[in-house]
Amino acid sequence: MDSRISNTNNDSNQEGEEETPEDRARCEWDFHLASIISPSTTREVSDVIGAIQFDPTGHLLATGGISRKIRIYALSSLVSPHGYDIPTTNFSDHSTTCKFYICTPAKLSSLRWRPNSGGRIIGSGDYDGVVTEYDVERRLAIFERDEHDGRRVWSIDYSIDGELGVSGSDDGTALIWDRRCNGGGGGVWAAKAGGAVCGVEFDPGGGPWIGVGSADRHAYVYDIRAAAAAGPVALLGGHGRAVTYVRFATAGGGGRVVTSGTDGTHRLWSWEEGREERVYRGHVNKRSFVGLSVWREGGLLGSGSESGEVFVYDLRWGEPIWVNRWAGDRDDADRSFVSAVSWRQTAGEREGMLVAGGSDGVLRAFVSKRKAGYD
Repeated sequence: MDSRISNTNNDSNQEGEEETPEDRARCEWDFHLASIISPSTTREVSDVIGAIQFDPTGHLLATGGISRKIRIYALSSLVSPHGYDIPTTNFSDHSTTCKFYICTPAKLSSLRWRPNSGGRIIGSGDYDGVVTEYDVERRLAIFERDEHDGRRVWSIDYSIDGELGVSGSDDGTALIWDRRCNGGGGGVWAAKAGGAVCGVEFDPGGGPWIGVGSADRHAYVYDIRAAAAAGPVALLGGHGRAVTYVRFATAGGGGRVVTSGTDGTHRLWSWEEGREERVYRGHVNKRSFVGLSVWREGGLLGSGSESGEVFVYDLRWGEPIWVNRWAGDRDDADRSFVSAVSWRQTAGEREGMLVAGGSDGVLRAFVSKRKAGYD
């Protein structure tokens, strides 16, 4: 394992402008590896982690992937009770650390905890094109929608009140549905993209916006109060390949989104102006989903990489401020890659937690603390 901090300059400055110290990427955080959770020695190749989600209460973590299991972990099993004050690294395997798991009928692409469920209900999108909700206390399915004609569901999300859900699929649609209507008749809104819909997200601030990323190389922002036929209120077209994720970047939701693409860039947009503010480069992403998560209060962006590394960017600079290499040579084509990441959405700006999962089934939890003098 190798960690490094960026001291390089931000390449997003306009040509000819004099650079100031404030323009240079700097790491204002200390990061510590809190735990490594590995598959057992009898691991099968189906341990790839494709989704990681903290529950809204901050007590549970869920993971899913092609193993056809939703694994549930208690947060207390991932970090020391002393947090960053007494740095230690715990080593364990899934069989001993996982609190329990729920078997699913298909491989999973996406997970989302439903808001206002007290950490009890989690939704999933799967390879068979089905959206399913599970009661994690009873460990059984309680809701199912199958409206994507068997085409893979890449991404799901919920509105802030948990009443509306959205799913994005290989069928090229982003479908909003009312979860109070189980079965048919609950679809209330649908938008069609020019390719597979890879990423969807509601405005976390409760606004009427939804972000959509598509294999057609574009990201879109829609106002769900208008008919989908009215078209998007923003069309963001800077990526050279498929847009895999769209994340709202502001703590209160609204005006800025971060998009990620298989052109190896993340991009920050002021979508209301249709203006690209910044490009983030350093990670490797040419063909796979590598994860994208924004800690809105902390102003940090977490990303996986096909190079087998975890990247953290400060939203203010285009260069990474911290990189953690898992194992192996960065240029080894057979190495595992980081396939999913998730920030815990803590309310404060001093301490954070980032969890990353790999194509090798390994889960790693990092804690961060803002350095003195940067409060």
